[in-house]
Amino acid sequence: MEYVNLGSSGLKVSRICLGMMTYGSPKWRPWVLDKAASRPFIRRAVEAGINFFDTANLYSNGLSETLTGKLLKEYAKREEIIIATKVYFHVSDEIGADAASASSKSIPPNTSGLSRKHIFDAVDASLKRLNTDYIDLYQIHRWDNATPIEETMEALNDLVRSGKVRYIGASSMWAWQFAKAQQIARENNWSRFISMQNHYNLAYREEEREMIPLCKDQGIGLIPWSPLARGFLAGNRKLDDKDDSKNNSATSRAKTDEMALRVFYSDADFDVVNALTKIAKERGLSNAQVAYAWLLHKGVTAPIVGASKLHQLDEAISATTGKSGNLKNRTSRIRYWDIDNSPRNIKKEA
Repeated sequence: MEYVNLGSSGLKVSRICLGMMTYGSPKWRPWVLDKAASRPFIRRAVEAGINFFDTANLYSNGLSETLTGKLLKEYAKREEIIIATKVYFHVSDEIGADAASASSKSIPPNTSGLSRKHIFDAVDASLKRLNTDYIDLYQIHRWDNATPIEETMEALNDLVRSGKVRYIGASSMWAWQFAKAQQIARENNWSRFISMQNHYNLAYREEEREMIPLCKDQGIGLIPWSPLARGFLAGNRKLDDKDDSKNNSATSRAKTDEMALRVFYSDADFDVVNALTKIAKERGLSNAQVAYAWLLHKGVTAPIVGASKLHQLDEAISATTGKSGNLKNRTSRIRYWDIDNSPRNIKKEA
């Protein structure tokens, strides 16, 4: 496994980050794996040299963090792994509750967002669930319009100074918001974000307009979520995935993933998948292997890989190691412009 610096920091991470949202409780999402089913994935990842693991307090309402801490302790030394988690959303006492889509009126005050109070409360709760003394990368999950960014950045800086957090990162916001936060931190000599966890893949390239050029210019590590467009790029999705009456073979995630059904599934999206499938077949590769190789070719530090089957994890690993029939050689000469490369103007998820 290759290791690179995360942005301009001295933190070295594997070229693949294992996304832990898939591991927690099926009560939260039907496609989430429980602890017993999750264990082989963490073991395989560690054995392959992956040292970077990303979770969030929202996932399975905290159970993902608990599972992350327990399983990593079984297979790795704490100082040899990088644990990343996030703060913003309310964490419910009910595992099956969906705080991300809940009405703000149903959420108790000061239990979500990026106020100083919530950040301090949330980091202590995450540390307890992860069973660790510190978090390597603490990320804000969203932008908070209800809290001054000065308050948020000062609170995050205080966490770094306290030793509870080593580095800070951001996720899912507009480029101007990210630039504003960084400038405020710079003016006050506070800790700045070293990473951006944005939405970026072959089917969603809006980030190429502003966010990615900004991050590359400023030395910010790119760790995009959903590198396979929530599985859409695998090439097994159909227009009627949501319609049970069509008797199709769609997975439970394909049928229940409202975001994927809303953002993807256009004719243009299927054109991208068809081009990707053609290139993959010509080289004896899977769609996933080529999609991961494309991201790494575009300057991404480490795509965040979600895997519910071991072969999915193996495909991601092979995209970095070249163990699948000299994969690096077979992807190095791909004319990536054969796949539509014009940024798509899709509304960013709030």
